Parts: sequence; structure tokens; C-alpha cells
Amino acid sequence: MAVLVAQVDTAVVNLALHPIGEYFSASVNALQWIVDSYNLVYAVLLLTGGQLADLYGRRRIFMVGAAIITVASFLCAFAPSLTILISGRALAGLGAALLIPASLAIIRVVWHEPMERGRALGIWAACNGLALAIGPTLGGFLISRFDWQSIFLATIPLSLTALLLAIPSITESSDLRDRHFDAPAQLLGATALGSLAFSAIQLHSMPRLAIITFAVALFAIVLFIKLEAKKGAVALVPLDIFRVREFRGAIIATTGMTFGMYGTLFLLPLTWQSSGRLDATGAGIALMPMALVFVLVSPFSGALAKKFSVSFMTAGGVAIIGSGLLLIGLSAHLASIVLTEIGLTLTGFGMGLATGPLMGAVVGAVTPDRSGTASALINAARMAGATIGVAVLGALFAMMHDSQDGLRLSMFLGGLVQIICATVAWATMRPKAGVVRRAAL
Repeated sequence: MAVLVAQVDTAVVNLALHPIGEYFSASVNALQWIVDSYNLVYAVLLLTGGQLADLYGRRRIFMVGAAIITVASFLCAFAPSLTILISGRALAGLGAALLIPASLAIIRVVWHEPMERGRALGIWAACNGLALAIGPTLGGFLISRFDWQSIFLATIPLSLTALLLAIPSITESSDLRDRHFDAPAQLLGATALGSLAFSAIQLHSMPRLAIITFAVALFAIVLFIKLEAKKGAVALVPLDIFRVREFRGAIIATTGMTFGMYGTLFLLPLTWQSSGRLDATGAGIALMPMALVFVLVSPFSGALAKKFSVSFMTAGGVAIIGSGLLLIGLSAHLASIVLTEIGLTLTGFGMGLATGPLMGAVVGAVTPDRSGTASALINAARMAGATIGVAVLGALFAMMHDSQDGLRLSMFLGGLVQIICATVAWATMRPKAGVVRRAAL
């Protein structure tokens, strides 16, 4: 339910960007902020949400996140101005920063056996695809019948259900173990993530400010690493976790995956509707192949990872997504959207293969008491990739006078980034030859 809440919210907002832009007479840059205000706050506060879940109760933080998203949905639905709408999206990002890491941490704590946890994570990942199927279809119907405000009201039953179901179904868990809320590390981490995301968002419209905030991000990262290195095991982010090759590979693959995917979900509906090729309902239906394949494949990703290896599933899945984006780019100028639909099917297939194993690789690399932190880190990578993807690919799209040219170049860049990240993940996550030989012996 938590994943459905967060992802349906994201999916319907992407579909509603064109009518929202017309309603408020907003530019493409302003529309990016409707998406990225959510992504930015989510990325900035993920580490905070993960540590709060570990320290003060995973169910408690889960429920607080669901409640905040409910309030934010009301605010967005009745927003009288674009500023209020963007503020409501930012508040929803805060709720998601609490909700999603807690949901992954709960899975890590409840399912100890890797195979069972892999199956649970496959279902968790499938709910991403289910949300992508429900969101565009429901959003297109609501926009055509009731206007864009109705899409935010549609998520409220989901968030309320997640909130109420948590009371009887989730056992409270936490783990202090001499740990405490690390305010300096939280501040530096938030500054680093926030500045990095903000610099990407403003790269096209305010390049000088983007360069300054990028420098701030680098400075904050350096200070964060120095601070965490001194604290060792009690650090907000124990740096020794990055010595695990599989963890590093999963972070890289996840960042590349969302860089291209969120950029695609932002640009495709916008291009279809602005060019008059499809209305909101048609755009929602056209996105269905990706979502349906994602839903069908994800539940089997855990078993497939055991058979073919995690490295094969994750790197292969991300590479398949990249090939789908390249195909979408190649078909940007065609009157028919058949090749685009094939590209979307490939992206859904790749996401179904990779998402569950990526989450499993990260939460399986840590002990249960660090599950919230690990969940926050993988989601920070996911949302950093998403925010930068929407910003960079959106900026490239806006630079081109023709939307088809902009879509083609954006998809080519997104696909290239994913294939590069898939290659790095394969080299990083696959078992070393010596380890494989010893295991065989």
C-alpha cells in the first residue's frame, strides 16, 4: 500500500502536467518543479526518515508518513495557485521520505530468510508497476471527466488504507543500540542531496546558480564523509557499507535506472499531449504496456535472481531499460507509436527484472538494526537519479524548438546513461572468479 500511495501519486502527476500547465499558464520549467519539489524534498529527507524509523519505531514512522501524504493530497487538490500546488507536492515528498524507507525496513526485519525476503521484495517491486498501471489509467479518466484536481483526491483512500492497516498488521520494531539522532550528519546529508538536486533542476534556467549549488553539494559531501569516518559504527551512514561491492553496484544501477525512467515518464505524456497526438486518457492507456509487464515480471524476480545471479538480473535489467529508451528515441518522429510501445514494453520488462533484486542486494547487505538506513540510501539513490533525470532530460527537451527532436535526444541520453550504469553494475556486482571457484569446490 505504501508503494502504491507514492507511485500512483507520481504517475498521475506526470499525466496531469499538460492540463495543470494550461490552467496556471505555467512554463516547462515551472512544471518541472511540480515533479521535482516532491523529488527534492524526498531525496533531502530520506536519510532522516531511515534513521527515525530505526530509532523511534518503523511502524510509527510509516504511519506518520502516510498521514502527511493524506494531508498533502488535500492541499494539492484545492491549491488556488501554482505556488501552493508546488508546496503541497513538497509536503508529499516529506511523507514519502518517511513512508518508503520504513516500508523496506519492515520487510528486512520481518523476513529473515533471503529467499522469502526476495519474494516479498518482488511483490513490493510489482506494486511499483501496478501503480504505473493504475495511475495513468485512473488519472486519464479523472482528468477527462473531472479536471486535474481530482487526481490528488484519488490517492487519499490509498494513503488512509495504508495508515489504518498498519495498526493491526505491522508489529512495532526499533533498534537504538547506543545510536542517537545525528543532527550534524543529517544537516550535511540534506545539504548535499538537496544542493545536488537543486543544481540539476536549475541547470538550464539558472546555470550560474546551478554551478554554485553544485559546489555547495561537493563541499557538504566532503564534510559529511569526514564526519561519518570519525564516528565509525554509530554514524548515520557507516562508511564501511560502501566497501561491499554488491552494495556499490546496486546504488549505481538504481541511480541509472531512475535517471532514464522518470525522465521518460515526465516527457512522453507531455510530448504526446502538447503535440495533439494523444489526450490525457490516450496517454494513460499508451503507458500501460510498461506497467503491465513490470507487474507480471516483478514477483518472479527473486526466484530468477537465485537461478541466474543478482548481478545478471540487475545489470541485464537496467541494460534492457536503456535499449527501450533508445528505441523510443528512434521512433520520436514517426506518426505511429508502435515502436514507442515496444520500447515501453522493454523498459517495463527491465524494471521488473531489476527492481526487486536491487532492493534485496542493499537491505541484505546490512544487519536488521541498520535496515532503515540501508533502505534510505537505496531510495536516496533512486530519487537522486529521478530528480537529476527529470531536470537534465527536461532541460535538454526544453532547449529544442521541436518536441520530437527534444524527445529523441533526451531518450538517447537517458538510454546511454542506463547502459553505462548497467556495465558498471555488472563489473561491480558479479562474484569474483576466485570466489566462484571456491564455492564450486
